[in-house]
Amino acid sequence: MTKSESATEIPVLDDHGATWRPVAVIDIGTSLIRMVIAEISSHGEIHRLEDLSRAVNLGKDSFTRRSIRKQTIEECVQVFKSFRSLMEQYQIKSADQIRAVATSAVREAINKLAFLDRIYIATGIEIQILDEAEVNRITYLGVQPRLAEEPSLKDANICLAEIGGGSTELLLINGKDVLYSNTFRLGSLRLREMLESAGSSASSSSRSLLKPHITQSIERMLDETSDFSGLQMVSLGGDMRFVAHQLNPEWDRETLACLSAKDLADFAEKILSMSEDKLVRKYHLTLNDAETLGIALMAYTELAKAFKVRTVYVSSLNMRDGLLLEMTSQGTWSSAFEDQVIRSAIDVGHKFNFDEKHSKHVANLSRLLFRELVNQHQLDPHYESLLYVAALLHEIGLFIGTRGYHKHSMYLIQHATVFGISEKNLELIAMIVRYHRRASPKPSHVGFASLNRDARVIISKLAAILRVAVALDQSYSQRIQSFTTKMTDNRFEINVRNVEDLSLEQIALKQNNLMFEEIYGVPVLLRRDTTST
Repeated sequence: MTKSESATEIPVLDDHGATWRPVAVIDIGTSLIRMVIAEISSHGEIHRLEDLSRAVNLGKDSFTRRSIRKQTIEECVQVFKSFRSLMEQYQIKSADQIRAVATSAVREAINKLAFLDRIYIATGIEIQILDEAEVNRITYLGVQPRLAEEPSLKDANICLAEIGGGSTELLLINGKDVLYSNTFRLGSLRLREMLESAGSSASSSSRSLLKPHITQSIERMLDETSDFSGLQMVSLGGDMRFVAHQLNPEWDRETLACLSAKDLADFAEKILSMSEDKLVRKYHLTLNDAETLGIALMAYTELAKAFKVRTVYVSSLNMRDGLLLEMTSQGTWSSAFEDQVIRSAIDVGHKFNFDEKHSKHVANLSRLLFRELVNQHQLDPHYESLLYVAALLHEIGLFIGTRGYHKHSMYLIQHATVFGISEKNLELIAMIVRYHRRASPKPSHVGFASLNRDARVIISKLAAILRVAVALDQSYSQRIQSFTTKMTDNRFEINVRNVEDLSLEQIALKQNNLMFEEIYGVPVLLRRDTTST
């Protein structure tokens, strides 16, 4: 909640042979632009060096005008220039040392591209706008390790909630498993702007105006999480960190703070009874923070009541911690995180009564083929995971009908929610599934032609692999469990042992071979491996 927080000294690092590099992550929110400068090691360790934040009016502009004013853009430019100067002092100069992201305030502005371009022209810093799925994914990465260390939350269904300026992120977690994730348009600044349009202010007297809007969103949260019982609530965000420090000044940020729901409700009442000027003077808040603090705490209180929790935990970790963790892995998904993505995709499949055994087997065959063809497709490992999800969901369109089911599958995927998969990647997955059978991609196909060349090439490479994997389980019996491959100048051989009759799979490959040959330049030949072991 403070305007600027900096480490008093740079720690001496005991590297044990590790190499360290300085990095910066920047989070553009509704009312604050925050930056963390840290050093990360080749072993995945993180040492935070600086934490800074600057107040801006992005949310006020975006939520009321639907665009960011020129004055606000220039204020953001000055913030980024000051951040850039500090980065240079830490020798942070190259693009791979910087990760800058923006959330709902920029995402909802109609002139968001002009905003991104202005920042890039002025500072050379490229900003990525995160969609809701990406925010949830990165938040999970940052917070999950801390939750795993809390003995009182072991085996509990944890409701992880962050009420931001523009939206509320809600995740349900048990251990490493993500049971549910969604984002709701319930934000403290959004509610504040609604009050101002009604000629009111954020005070205890505004409760009658605020409560119906808060209740409506919370009722939807309850409805969507009704299958889960015994929830424990863990809150994130600067507002709840502020409360934790006020109610427990000795709080160690390396642990979870533990507040009673009653103490939270009483403190919210206290804040709502105070004017914004008094909040600024008493607690040394920025005016932006003072304007929305009471509203945020009221929403957290109502959420705690709705989930019937007596205790509210507070974590000091946040999305910026997730961004730092991502930089240590250079964007590669951990096996634990990939498991969560796959679990979520399987949940989507269940909604449409998919053939789980067949789909999982095709997914595993796709993974084997992706690795065998690594020298040919030359794609990052990240795309193996996208192919795996596409294979899991390639037949969900059968829920609608058999005719043109690949197109039905595409539509259902485009409108699905898979934890950890951004809108951009979900569209790639949908297109891969669209082309796993029948016609190859054509410029006349709606959707495909509008993609850039890189995306079109990725879709074509992965869809061709998926076609082969589907053909290898044409019998729906999962009888091909393993194979060896050989790439020659004129064919790609797949050699299978322990299967007597491959005629069904060979016919399927012959019918679906053309796209693979168009992309990789050679046909696929499926053979029985008769060599002795």
